[in-house]
Amino acid sequence: MFFFFLSSGLFLGWSLGANDAANIFGSAVGSRMVKFSVAVVVASIFVVLGAVLQGSGASLTLGKLGSVDAIGGAFTVALCAGFTVFWMTRLKLPVSTSQAIIGAIIGWNFYSGNVTDVVVLGKIVSTWVAGPILGAIFAVLMYKLLKFILAKSKIHLIKLDAHLKYALLIIGGFGAFSLGANNVANVVGVFIPSVPDIQLDFGFFIFDSVQLLFLIGGISIAMGIVTYSKKVMMTVGNDLMKLSAEAALVIVLAHAMVLFIFSSSSLSNAIQSLGLPAIPLVPVSSSQAIVGAIMGIGLLKGGRGIKFNVLGRISVGWITTPVIAGIVSFMSLFFMDNVFKLQVYDTTNTALKSMKSEFNSFPKPTDISVNVNLFQPLLYTIIIILTIVIIVLALKLTNKTLKSKDEESSDISRKYKAQEAFLKTELAKANTENAELEKEIDFKRKEQMSIALNIIQKNRFLEKLRTKIDKIIEKSDTDQVELSKLKKLIVENLSVDKDRQRFNIYINELNRDFYFRLLNRYPNLTENEQRLCALVRLNLSSKDMASILNISTKSVEVNRHRLRKKMHLKREDNLTELISKL
Repeated sequence: MFFFFLSSGLFLGWSLGANDAANIFGSAVGSRMVKFSVAVVVASIFVVLGAVLQGSGASLTLGKLGSVDAIGGAFTVALCAGFTVFWMTRLKLPVSTSQAIIGAIIGWNFYSGNVTDVVVLGKIVSTWVAGPILGAIFAVLMYKLLKFILAKSKIHLIKLDAHLKYALLIIGGFGAFSLGANNVANVVGVFIPSVPDIQLDFGFFIFDSVQLLFLIGGISIAMGIVTYSKKVMMTVGNDLMKLSAEAALVIVLAHAMVLFIFSSSSLSNAIQSLGLPAIPLVPVSSSQAIVGAIMGIGLLKGGRGIKFNVLGRISVGWITTPVIAGIVSFMSLFFMDNVFKLQVYDTTNTALKSMKSEFNSFPKPTDISVNVNLFQPLLYTIIIILTIVIIVLALKLTNKTLKSKDEESSDISRKYKAQEAFLKTELAKANTENAELEKEIDFKRKEQMSIALNIIQKNRFLEKLRTKIDKIIEKSDTDQVELSKLKKLIVENLSVDKDRQRFNIYINELNRDFYFRLLNRYPNLTENEQRLCALVRLNLSSKDMASILNISTKSVEVNRHRLRKKMHLKREDNLTELISKL
């Protein structure tokens, strides 16, 4: 029967493992830096180890808050916490398993008449505030330290990826250990007062009943990781990887440290031995620690990427979760006790006996039995009606949410189709314009080469002509008629200057993008050096360049040498290949 009642706690553990594993290995699996199968094995092993070796600290604090001393009560409290988490998740409200179980325990305290320790409750609430703040502080400090180390070490990107993979595995293992140590109390903590007194001897070590309970709780969390965490892990992981890989690594480590601090008895005792206040050992929400760490990184980067409306919604969820869990727990305990006749608290408790005896010592009216008999069915009726109303309202709210989702999705679908049709039209229009531009550019390139060849041919012709004139002048019997003919030929070919002007216009138009890329890489180049690069890009010889630029071949070679020096090229570097790749 104990294992039957324990099923509600194991369901809570399964849900916790399925959801909170994403906080540990989500970034690694989502970015495909670590395989899901490897992440599952590491997380499952270390979450069980954390539950067994260090799960007692937070459980003791829950016991001080409210010792659920009957197995029926423990079953109901765990079931109500799980029910609260389930319904609030369905309504897309952020939840915390830790806050749900604590709210349910307080509901049990109210129903059973146990006094809720305000000091213990204050410590627990303080950790709900301190957890995200510590996560943010740890994340900021470690992020700065990691950036400093990476800047000093100058690790190659390939080596950095390999180191990050191993770091994510190690930190993920630490995170899983801390999750099991801190959150196993949520799963089985309320069952500790009711656990049977048994022992298991494994030879090397012996498990008492409480350690066995922690082992079973750890296994239930591990089963949630194995069976149902992949989808959540991939989703959360891809969202986390909107941050850099280094930031994701730091966030997981900061979250693990927060969970570890609030579950380590040794660390708490060590701090207490120094004369400082002991660290409260309390189950802390894994999601709270992650949100705090992400907020820390976001604020470090200026706060531009933080969605404060989402943060407000999360805060409201954290506040309402324990309240709803407490109310549901109180009502469910009434049903279990009065309708199903299940013992939900120990009636032999001395404190309760004294309370009842004090109540019985007051003078009572003679018709008190009649009033009770009349009031009890009325109370049952009111509770049943309230329960039905709550269920109907929950179903209506769920249906309304689903209906609004359908309407929203249909609106999105219509908008998407309209946008798709518009984009297709714009794309077709852009393709047509691009095709026309390509034709125009191709025509201009051909014309540019034609002009360049024309300039080169005319310059060669004029060079030959100049040589002929020199030979005629050398003769003493110069024929004036022949010189007139040569003069006429020179005049006819003087249009080369107009061709050069047209060529310069084309070379500027067709090389705008090239000049932009060139100046981005080499901003100190002059206009003449840019034009020389454009000619080199056309794969022209130094002699042809000289003809186009109307300078000597030697001047072109000198300019090429200066250009290489400005571009810091080595002797073996090919200038033409480098420019053609820009």
